[in-house]
Amino acid sequence: MFKKYLIVFLVSMVPLIELRGAIPYAVAYELPLLPSYIIAIIGNMLPVPFIFFFAHKVLIWGKDTSFKPFSKFCNFCIDKGNKAKEKLLSRNKNNVYIALLLFVGIPLPGTGAWTGTLAASFLDLDFKKSVIAVILGVILAGIIMGLVSSGVVGTINIFK
Repeated sequence: MFKKYLIVFLVSMVPLIELRGAIPYAVAYELPLLPSYIIAIIGNMLPVPFIFFFAHKVLIWGKDTSFKPFSKFCNFCIDKGNKAKEKLLSRNKNNVYIALLLFVGIPLPGTGAWTGTLAASFLDLDFKKSVIAVILGVILAGIIMGLVSSGVVGTINIFK
């Protein structure tokens, strides 16, 4: 049992998979949903402070490295982040935290805590407000994934 909970914890820390993969794993192996949910949230949130404070600095450092593939990747991320920053901050800045919550909370590939926190770091948002938005988004994504994985919310058949 401990091993399965450990897997839930570790899977929830993996970028792009995160809690969206950990909850279905827990449901598939018939682990109790509430403890699995709490463990997945903790695992998903653990990397957030490191991402917020260090990822942007690593990208800035990496853009000038001599290893071209890494340098190109870093430049791509920085350029994309700066364009998004200009676009988002030209609008009402108060709504950016609600947008961050919804971005993290909607369980689609690439919209988890890792990406949301990196975006908050790029946007120079307040750490405390960003973490609150991200954790609420993770909770929302966990609820959605729990409902879908346990069969409460069925798939929508558009072909009927």
